[in-house]
Amino acid sequence: MRSTRRGQGGITVQDVAREAGVSAMTVSRVVNGGTNVRESTRVAVLETIDKLQYRPNAAARTLAAGDATQIGLLYSNPSAAYLSQFLIGALAGARRAGCHLVLEPCEGDSAEEQAEATRIFASTQVQGVILPPPLSESAAVRAELEAAGIPAVSVAMGRPSSGSLSVRINDFDGAVAVTQHLLDLGHTDIAFIRGHPNQVASAERYRGFAWALERAGLDPAAMQVEQGFFTFRSGMTAAESILARQPRPTAIFASNDDMAAAAVGVAHRLGLQVPRDLSIAGFDDTALATNIWPELTTVRQPIARMAEMAVTMLLNRLRTRGGVAGDDTLEHILPHELVLRESTAPPPAKR
Repeated sequence: MRSTRRGQGGITVQDVAREAGVSAMTVSRVVNGGTNVRESTRVAVLETIDKLQYRPNAAARTLAAGDATQIGLLYSNPSAAYLSQFLIGALAGARRAGCHLVLEPCEGDSAEEQAEATRIFASTQVQGVILPPPLSESAAVRAELEAAGIPAVSVAMGRPSSGSLSVRINDFDGAVAVTQHLLDLGHTDIAFIRGHPNQVASAERYRGFAWALERAGLDPAAMQVEQGFFTFRSGMTAAESILARQPRPTAIFASNDDMAAAAVGVAHRLGLQVPRDLSIAGFDDTALATNIWPELTTVRQPIARMAEMAVTMLLNRLRTRGGVAGDDTLEHILPHELVLRESTAPPPAKR
């Protein structure tokens, strides 16, 4: 018989829904005291909750007994390398400030699933929430937090909404820097792998790429552009399409390091040497950029520092709301840096 437990504190709303034979939305309604649920269904869900010993965000409820401020981090990011650095920064900021950091995954992609996860999270004792990408771009998530009166900080959001707290870099300028580097090396046929279409930062990085090309007298429409989703797998698919073209481009600029690393792998599989036959550049400077060969030329986004800053901004907002003076700056734009490594070089024709 299969055990209904998944380790200490491991039962999720999805587990309860699966066991009770209902939707996660129905479980959420029961947990939050909603009235639009049949009595027989409510009883079945409550019995399942008791059987599985499910507690919504058990970590947050345990910490609620203390007096420390509780900061929530709601995350859903396809890049493990990005998320790892983000968590390191957020934990460091929380430890330094003496507050508790409560982590909660948001596994759904649809607006309804994201709104449901946010409602459940908002029902815990968190006093503010940090939103890394892509949830920083989710209107559904931000609407639920606003309705609950919980302040949030959006991280790496391309164009913050008026009055919202935000910390980011200038994605446009970062993309211009990468593109100009490739142009300075002599590349005139540069393919581009876009980031996820639901993030403004993706559009800003393409806009910077296109602007730098136009400034150099090149037509962005003449360059091969493939859609990616910030995942390694999507980078592989995009790179395979790019490198199937004849003649091949002499360089690829991918919108993040995961997709750039995937492009390096595809090039190696095709017998191409990077950068002798093909230059490849990424964006973010995650740990992956230096864990592959050759190491990636990329834009260093201070991910951990941005997460630390988000904690500080959120605590300042909470102090301000509580009548305590604080620096309630709405937006911080942190500096980025172009990091040159071994994955880029002049094209063969220029040597």
